[in-house]
Amino acid sequence: MNETPRFDAFDRAITNALMPVRDDPFNAAVPPIYQTSLFLFDSYSELEDVFAGRSTKPIYSRGDNPTVKLLERRIAEMEGAEEARAFSSGMGAIAAAVFAFVKPGDRILTVPHVYSDAFRFFEKVLKRFGVVVDYVDGTDTEKMIAALPGATLAYLENPTSMVFELQDLTAIAEAARRQGVLTIVDNSWATPLFQNPLHVGIDLVIHAASKYLGGQSDTVAGLVAGSHALIGRINSEIYPYTGAKLAPFEVWLVLRNLETLPLRMRHHHEAGLEVASWLKSANAVETVMHPAFSAHPGKKTFSGFGGLFSFEVADHIDVASFVDALRLVRIGVSWGGPESLVVPAKAALSISPETNVFARFGVSDRTIRLNVGLHDPKSVIADLEQAFSAAAK
Repeated sequence: MNETPRFDAFDRAITNALMPVRDDPFNAAVPPIYQTSLFLFDSYSELEDVFAGRSTKPIYSRGDNPTVKLLERRIAEMEGAEEARAFSSGMGAIAAAVFAFVKPGDRILTVPHVYSDAFRFFEKVLKRFGVVVDYVDGTDTEKMIAALPGATLAYLENPTSMVFELQDLTAIAEAARRQGVLTIVDNSWATPLFQNPLHVGIDLVIHAASKYLGGQSDTVAGLVAGSHALIGRINSEIYPYTGAKLAPFEVWLVLRNLETLPLRMRHHHEAGLEVASWLKSANAVETVMHPAFSAHPGKKTFSGFGGLFSFEVADHIDVASFVDALRLVRIGVSWGGPESLVVPAKAALSISPETNVFARFGVSDRTIRLNVGLHDPKSVIADLEQAFSAAAK
């Protein structure tokens, strides 16, 4: 694909999505925070209208809150969805999107290198309720399509966590629709700027808004976007009863940072490619796992790339010494904020094997995940270079 990101479609969406709030009585440039647990009524009939479904006025902020609804409308606009629902974390969104559509005895499909806590949710929670979870190599489109018959749901990540493998969302979505299988894609890495899974037939899109959408490492939030019918199912079956609501202040933080998303993602795209290209030529590195370097057809749904990817160091590099020698790049989980971060798989492999997705599906202990933040890529490269020198055996 062309390595220059395409911003035209997103720019149109973001222009519409970030227009000032027209129903604010004071025409505030920044959306107000409705920091309230409940909403009052002027009459019996007004309250009855809400209970009867004749009015959409909010009742209680565990259900709907005007600040939260604004974020939901904006994410739906950006993804090309009819509706969205916000949650207190990405895992809250994942759990609700799955629980709303599966029951004991159902079978779901997912990919081996799925997000580690999604893996633990599948293994520790879903299986306890009698849901069968099959892990299918999503890079093999024919194998994934062959596994669809009889499944209730296919949970995908394009790209996957840690190893950044791709799936052909277009082909899988088409086949799943024929089989009556619901499809869900975690789109946190690409954001609505660089990938719109709903446009190629995927049913639901999930975002960990703690990542690029929030963009400042100060918010934990999740979102699900899709059709009125599917979000309605989540609303009626799960959302009111799990308490995983997103607070208005956290919403305000995400709304604030959405306005800079195109500028930040342009930097993550360009800086990530520059650092990844340098790593490809470094003699301290065996492999760089970045979707830009893949020939897989799953790449065609991207119009640009995030700044998160992994690389595998050569045998002569001591992983712990390399990580400790970094100065600009810090050690930390999560990603999407201004910091440049590393997570070495070797440390994560110490997690108990039965809930360790890296051990289960064979991630090398020489694999290091790198988040290229908002630093100058040349500064990141200089830090990596000196750390490689310090860690050479």
